[in-house]
Amino acid sequence: MFGLCDCNNFFVSCERVFDPSLEGRPVVVLSNNDGCIVSRSNEAKAIGIKMGQPLYQIQDFIKKYDVAVRSSNYQLYGDMSGRVMTTLKQHVPEIEIYSIDEAFLLLEGYPIDKLKEFGERLARTVRRNTGIPVSIGMSHTKTLAKIASKLCKKYPKLNSACLMQRPEDIRKVLEKIPVADVWGIGRKQAKMFNECHIETAAQLCDLPEEWIDNRLNITGKRTWLELKGTPCIEFSHDQADKQSITVSRSFSKELYTLEELHETITTFSSIAAEKLRRQKSVAQELQVFIFTNRHREDRPQHFECAQVQFDTATDSTLEIVKAATDALKRIYRNGYGYKKSGVRLSHITPSSAVQGTLFDTVDRPKHKKLMAAIDRINNQIGRESVKLVSQGTITGHTNREHLSPRYTTRWDEILVVKV
Repeated sequence: MFGLCDCNNFFVSCERVFDPSLEGRPVVVLSNNDGCIVSRSNEAKAIGIKMGQPLYQIQDFIKKYDVAVRSSNYQLYGDMSGRVMTTLKQHVPEIEIYSIDEAFLLLEGYPIDKLKEFGERLARTVRRNTGIPVSIGMSHTKTLAKIASKLCKKYPKLNSACLMQRPEDIRKVLEKIPVADVWGIGRKQAKMFNECHIETAAQLCDLPEEWIDNRLNITGKRTWLELKGTPCIEFSHDQADKQSITVSRSFSKELYTLEELHETITTFSSIAAEKLRRQKSVAQELQVFIFTNRHREDRPQHFECAQVQFDTATDSTLEIVKAATDALKRIYRNGYGYKKSGVRLSHITPSSAVQGTLFDTVDRPKHKKLMAAIDRINNQIGRESVKLVSQGTITGHTNREHLSPRYTTRWDEILVVKV
């Protein structure tokens, strides 16, 4: 049996943990630069606020319903996610982290007749340990478990845990699930199914195997089999290392000077290098990109990307930042207002398998010790406690007017309780 633990309205729930006044009130969390809505409380959904809706379009809702607005606080959300995952690991044999707010659970060895009770108890434990409400779906396959977790959110009487075990119960559920809502079904496939008058997950299950083989790829067939109760999406016991790492951001206003862009590229390169070391990998290739605001047709447009190949794959912040800033100087053009910049590391391999060269000019043992010391200090004291002086600060280029404190990752923003 498989389970899926899904945090309810995760970003909003993180905000509510430290601000109880938000309970029972419409709350929305915004994307970078306070642009669009990326998370909504149930109360915000009920009054008609839509996912992805721009902030400026809901000003009337904010005034009429006293909607609480928060900027994205990714440091807080990432730390709270880690706490949820740690709690799950303590109660199940294995977990597979699927996203920041979802994890699959391996439930081998648990008696079927005790799973419902176990799921309810696990949900209570996560809520008690972290303050985050979760929905736990359990069934014979990952795909069915994901459907079961959605039922928990729709029906509060399930008490945060849904076990889909009996074939007749699964059938009734699949008859009500639109085929477009099934995990693994993309937009193009959903459109094709609808054109063939296949509208529900149950109708998809009823299709003959020959039809599936002729119309779908291997991923689609796996989804079909999973809906029929045959597990064929493997449980990954280890979180896969990223094959590319991208750090980028749009700015609240256009940046015109090389110095401003230099700060952003240095910061993004440092973050990417840190992520690289965290998964014990090195990168052979670096890309730097900058582009203007394509929505401003009255302004000159410029998009440019530079690529750098390292002679020896690296995870050194010093080496990556130097290569990135040199690349930026090559592609920057004076007179343009740049709206977004970013870096991408690719051709990633394990750091234990680095192929050196005879003519390497970098003191790699020294770089390795320095990076280890910086990572250790930043992990203990807080992110960017030690950083390159060229990073400066990019907060002036972003719009985060509704940002809450980073309660769990910054000593100077820790929650203060008055008694």
